[in-house]
Amino acid sequence: MRKLGLLICVFLFPISRGTAQSTDAKYNIDNKNKIINIYLGNNYINHHDIIYKDVRKIYKHWQKVLGPTHSGFQFKIYCAGAPIEHFITNYHLPTDSIPPGWNGIEYNGTPWVRNINRPFEITNGLQNRHLSIWASHGRYFDQAKGFWKFQRPLLFETTEDLFTQTIVIPYLIPMLERSGANVFSPRERDWQDEEYIIDNDNSPDTPSIITRGIYTETNLGGKWENTNQKGFAFHPNYYVDGENPFAQGTAKYTEAHNGRHFSTITYQPHFQSTGNYAVYVSYQTLRNSVTDAEYTVTHQGQKTRFLVNQRMGGGTWVYLGTFTFDAGCSHLNNVVLTNRSKEKGIVSADAVRFGGGMGNIQRYGAISGLPRAIEGARYYAQWAGAPYKVYSSKNGLDDYGDDINARPLMTNWLSGGSCYNPNSEGLKIPIELALAVHSDAGISSEPNGLIGSLAVCTTDFNDGVLSSGISRRLSYDFAKRLLDGLDRDIPTICGKWNRRYLWDRNYAETRSPEIPSAILETMSHQNFEDMILGEDPNFRFTMARSIYKSILRFINDSHARPSIVQPLAPNSFKVEVNGNMAHLSWKPGIDALEPTAVPTSYNIYISEGTSGVDNGTNVAIPNFSMKLEAGKLYNFKVTAVNRGGESFATPILSAVYHPHSKGKILIIDGFTRLSAPSVIKDSSNKRFDMNDDPGVTYGMTAQWYNGKFIMGNQYNDVPIHADAMLANKDYSIASCTMEVLKDNSVELDQYDLIDIMLGLERNMPYALKYYKTFPPFLQEKLLTFAKDSKSLLISGAFIGTDMTTEQDKAFLQQLLKIKFEGRNQNIQDPMIHGLQTDFDIYRQPNKDHYAATSVDILAPDSTFTTEMSRPQCIMMYNDSTSAAVGYRGPDYNTIVMGFPFETITSRHVRRSMMQGLLKFALAPKDLYNRKNN
Repeated sequence: MRKLGLLICVFLFPISRGTAQSTDAKYNIDNKNKIINIYLGNNYINHHDIIYKDVRKIYKHWQKVLGPTHSGFQFKIYCAGAPIEHFITNYHLPTDSIPPGWNGIEYNGTPWVRNINRPFEITNGLQNRHLSIWASHGRYFDQAKGFWKFQRPLLFETTEDLFTQTIVIPYLIPMLERSGANVFSPRERDWQDEEYIIDNDNSPDTPSIITRGIYTETNLGGKWENTNQKGFAFHPNYYVDGENPFAQGTAKYTEAHNGRHFSTITYQPHFQSTGNYAVYVSYQTLRNSVTDAEYTVTHQGQKTRFLVNQRMGGGTWVYLGTFTFDAGCSHLNNVVLTNRSKEKGIVSADAVRFGGGMGNIQRYGAISGLPRAIEGARYYAQWAGAPYKVYSSKNGLDDYGDDINARPLMTNWLSGGSCYNPNSEGLKIPIELALAVHSDAGISSEPNGLIGSLAVCTTDFNDGVLSSGISRRLSYDFAKRLLDGLDRDIPTICGKWNRRYLWDRNYAETRSPEIPSAILETMSHQNFEDMILGEDPNFRFTMARSIYKSILRFINDSHARPSIVQPLAPNSFKVEVNGNMAHLSWKPGIDALEPTAVPTSYNIYISEGTSGVDNGTNVAIPNFSMKLEAGKLYNFKVTAVNRGGESFATPILSAVYHPHSKGKILIIDGFTRLSAPSVIKDSSNKRFDMNDDPGVTYGMTAQWYNGKFIMGNQYNDVPIHADAMLANKDYSIASCTMEVLKDNSVELDQYDLIDIMLGLERNMPYALKYYKTFPPFLQEKLLTFAKDSKSLLISGAFIGTDMTTEQDKAFLQQLLKIKFEGRNQNIQDPMIHGLQTDFDIYRQPNKDHYAATSVDILAPDSTFTTEMSRPQCIMMYNDSTSAAVGYRGPDYNTIVMGFPFETITSRHVRRSMMQGLLKFALAPKDLYNRKNN
């Protein structure tokens, strides 16, 4: 046995192409079933392609080395939670272990869109897969009533038209894309309500077009000429029924070129405001279009390159990605198309669009007045150039019916002519799966009962076959997998869930697609117990991850390929600064349900100064070091990676190095909360109390306030604090997440001041996770820290509200020198006075930054102080109640603010205010002694 263990640890090199790496290998022997399981370390396959003959070699080696002692034993070798065979490029599962699926139908061509700056490779996810995913209904024009309306009623502060988007847009689609898929949605996917379109047909003499940006051609490698086919043209105001934007202008083309010199078209928008904008390109598919048309998106000075297969998808909007752009018209924010290609053929060019924009389809003299993303698919389909019969199957007389039909019909139009939908006319995009995510009505007859999920498919149509000739039974299998996945996954977050039915019925969204399809009714938007869970972003993440995993396995099994689940985000992230070096470290997220969801490497994303986020650096181990330039702000986030894809990111942390600093500051990100609004639930009243607390969403949401976009927790507030501190060159800046303190993996005594940003942190009775402002471990850490003549800067909206026990109150009094005197909920009055400055904070919900709709009144508490070291009110709300308390004592200094510092609306004010706060908090401790004497 000892010999076996030694051999496992030593004989690893034949598996991979490259230098041998050490690994932690484990094994067990199942004598009853005669199986030897060998488990290699997770990092073993980080930077190597595993090929079939190497796997065969290692299996033969083990059989030879072990000899007759283990004759007849079967060997199974695992890495990163999956059989080693699964990491072989283009590996297929044994055909007798999987359902028939596509019966050999496979798209082996070039994907529609490829990000060639992605720093890792996906081999066991959804690479080279194309999907159509949408979130149920949207705002539509009701011909009978003569006005625009939502398709579903307003219940529990939302409507299905908005609610289902909060699962699909921030969670499900990103998960699928991070697994390598190209995802199309027949509804606008970008919640950005601004829109900028740059096009060759725009006249530079038109003032309304000048403000949108600049269109520039260069002809070094071939001249751009008109294609003599209709292309996109933008005109202001609105579009009427039947008007096709992609048939009102022209497009350009030139020969592809593989030399040193090449031609370009630059699309440089004039952004009115800094923000995140989806980037869409358009072109024409011509007889000899190339599959590698090169687009470069420059965002805040960083460049991300894409290759687009122009042999498909011509004449519509093609999504590249979403990026942050600065306000103004700058070469640091643009899109450039070149005719550089490895192929002989044609590169074509039409318009480029930035942002989702406002609805611009007029119906009976009226437009919706809402962002395009809020509208139904009927209107996006028209804006995207779909034929009239696709978006107006009811001949313009029934927008409600048109919208339902437009979702599957647009999917068919895009996929028509591909291997998966060969008998339809269309754009040849190989979309192979369609999913509609809905919620439905129903009230549980049991107290506190759940309605839960059901799925729908249609098998009894067109003789039970799809366009490609495969059985519609595949849709039934897909729908069942969705429910099976929810049964397995949802109880891990909430303890219980209800499975309803699998309906095989005639619904347009499952009947009309010529590819496998399903409707998932996620829950009942009418049943309050369902919605308490549904409004919690943690639940939405879990549900979306379950749907993603079901799609992953269904598709790969249908093609006889193994699946690896993308990892969870890393945690316990910290950035320490020693001299001019930043040292990053983190821990992998653990998914107890998914043995393959093990990270095998990590991507580190960095922004420096005013530049945007780079394309990432892949590292094999959970730490990274880099040299810092003096006086420059660096921001970092980390994702986990394996062969199945990429996780969501950590919160953003920051670092600043000042060469002549006399100490260090640590910013601690304590704002981790994601939760539903406050719940009121008794025998006669069940509702969300938006006035008490509107909850915290993950980033932006379209859910609340009748279609207005509202910002939640973006996990990017540490850079706001670090930027405000930047001018103070006496202290270098490090940062960490709150888990680092809980893990005891940071030495607080090396810092002169810790800045704890608590944001909207607050423990809510119905929240699925625990979010207390000062949990016991943090109280203990701060009490110890303060004994060493240190300084504390703490801000948050619920510092007093969330501390309700006698022990909590004693902590506030004894250490922080404050007492809680209630809440200020006057969102109409955002002004605060202090440190010789008047300033506003975000009090009302808005699309730019989360709002502190309720803030704490924190007053000085002198119970445990002397005459010479009493705390004082240093800021006041406009109603003259205390907004912040400062304390200078013989042992430590504190500043505690009853509002989040990062909600100060003006960057200039934040910077000047922070300098005053640091001057107060970091005052020499002998100042107290001088005063006392």
